[in-house]
Amino acid sequence: MARTTAPYGSWRSPITARMAAAGTVGLSQVALDAGHVYWVEGRPAEGGRNVVVRRGAGGGPAQDAIPEGHSARTRVHEYGGGAFAADGGTVYYANFSDQRLYRHRPGGAPEALTPDGADLRYADLEVDRARGRLIAVREDHTAAGGGEARNEIVSVPARPGEGPVRVLASGADFYSSPRVSPGGGRLCWLQWNHPDMPWDGCELWAADLGGDGAVTGARLIAGGPGESIFQPEWSPGGALHLVSDRSGWWNLYRADERGDGAELRALCPMEAEFATPAWVFGMRTYGFAAEDRIVCAWTSGGTWSLGMLDARTGELAAFDLPYTDYSCVRVGGGAAVFRAGSAAEAPRIVRLDLAAGGAEPVSSPPALGLPAAALSAPEAIEFPTEGGARAHCLFYPPASAEFEGPRGERPPLVVRIHGGPTGAASSTLSMGIQYWTSRGFAVADVNYRGSTGYGTAYRRALGGAWGVADVDDCVAAARHLVARGDADGERLAIAGGSAGGFTTLAALTFRDVFCAGASYYGISDLEALARDTHKFESRYLDGLVAPYPERADVWRERSPINCVERLSRPVILFQGMEDRVVPPNQAEMIVEALRERGLAVAYVAYEGEQHGFRRAENIVRTLEGELYFYSRIFGFEPADPIEPVPIDNF
Repeated sequence: MARTTAPYGSWRSPITARMAAAGTVGLSQVALDAGHVYWVEGRPAEGGRNVVVRRGAGGGPAQDAIPEGHSARTRVHEYGGGAFAADGGTVYYANFSDQRLYRHRPGGAPEALTPDGADLRYADLEVDRARGRLIAVREDHTAAGGGEARNEIVSVPARPGEGPVRVLASGADFYSSPRVSPGGGRLCWLQWNHPDMPWDGCELWAADLGGDGAVTGARLIAGGPGESIFQPEWSPGGALHLVSDRSGWWNLYRADERGDGAELRALCPMEAEFATPAWVFGMRTYGFAAEDRIVCAWTSGGTWSLGMLDARTGELAAFDLPYTDYSCVRVGGGAAVFRAGSAAEAPRIVRLDLAAGGAEPVSSPPALGLPAAALSAPEAIEFPTEGGARAHCLFYPPASAEFEGPRGERPPLVVRIHGGPTGAASSTLSMGIQYWTSRGFAVADVNYRGSTGYGTAYRRALGGAWGVADVDDCVAAARHLVARGDADGERLAIAGGSAGGFTTLAALTFRDVFCAGASYYGISDLEALARDTHKFESRYLDGLVAPYPERADVWRERSPINCVERLSRPVILFQGMEDRVVPPNQAEMIVEALRERGLAVAYVAYEGEQHGFRRAENIVRTLEGELYFYSRIFGFEPADPIEPVPIDNF
């Protein structure tokens, strides 16, 4: 069928903002218990509620495993993760509204395990079955005078009223990944101190667990300044495994313990990453099918694979599966269960039979019913950037089954910047991206220097250069695509959230390439962020920008709020009013400054939203509002009516 010619941006799309919001149902934290599969669903339609879902060993429909009104989400590190554990049919979880730990047995009512009213938060739950308790990371905000929160590893009785909470490890600034060995006789964990983030440097410790649950003989196994450890895990036989970047790549190792230390043996040395940055608790990229057989996920060149590693020979064989992104890997009962997605399929929970080889979806993503021509497939591009370096992006051209652009016209381009900034763009089908491409926009999802998936050197290339190297790479991506003929150089937009919002504002302030931008809960004042942000990231920028306050001058020079006289492009900002990571005053300062200067600016604030929008109505409003903003700036008429966004000075 012949396509209708229409201006880019004005195409009628089968992908509505509501469809895109429905596609943002978050899937995370897979767990296995006696053949049952559990996972967490973040549901925008329920106000962003996080629901533990269970599907039985015999199949059948998935069911909610926690009661209505409860949400399994912890605020430890503000980003959370590791909010539940399942054992013997009982689900233990941190409830968002009060941050207490609960247990919920099938057919019963939830029972609180921790006291009410205390400003205590729990994450990374681990069941210590032999002692009838949970082991968790606790974040204590009860410090007198509003001092920094205290983090430690604690044990909590698994039944109400059965004893006090006990501290098992303390003294470091941060803890994660407490894991009990199969026999129950040992405990391992990760710890690190300011100013490091866990992907900069952390330590793996192990200790003995006595019959009374006390920790003795704690000793350092691996890690330290400059070495990042990820996902310590005990094999079925009790051997400690981990991922380390000591080779320049996050690779798998076995720790052969000797005396007070350990010797690490690389299981499959290769220029690939078997880990991701630990922004949340409970992340897993591998699990044991047997003592020397490991199901693992790894990424190379921006694409993930899943396979079986023979730890004796180092042979790694990829499974033949139609996915390009894997996470949340759990193994048990002859199967591997994981979160997976591809450019053609939205993320889902998948079960792989390791003997028969068959894979089946466990969760049920929304049926799209879209023709293949309506979806844009990403192209992985490596391009030159400043200083002779190379950077990466995923490029999505406009795609429609009904429309095409006028002959000789190039589409507008939205350069997207992922958060973090230590993170990476995903190749998994994103209805948020398809919302744009199906309307005639091109999209470049940039993995600038500092992104993960390309080795330690690339990840650390942003050190001291945030607000410079990332901006250079976004500019270089746009120019590269314009030079290829894939985008209109007069209609370039840049958009990002959180750290990506900072890069957006910096690019619009310190460069003259982009014509408009959208910042979601983005940073405009680095010094204000240092004063207001939470403990986990309070020293993050020491490595990304410069030590503070010794080099406060660099922080001021990099902050868009201090250079608004150089900002001359229209901007729209979206902000959650309960954001504790990037407080609302970050957006409000830049909005007020732009209003005073007479520049076109729009501001949309959401009551009740935190860092990242979780409510369906707000996700819809954000997508439509950004489209409306671009339509006014770039001069096209959207195909569908959109509630206008007030634009000051326009």
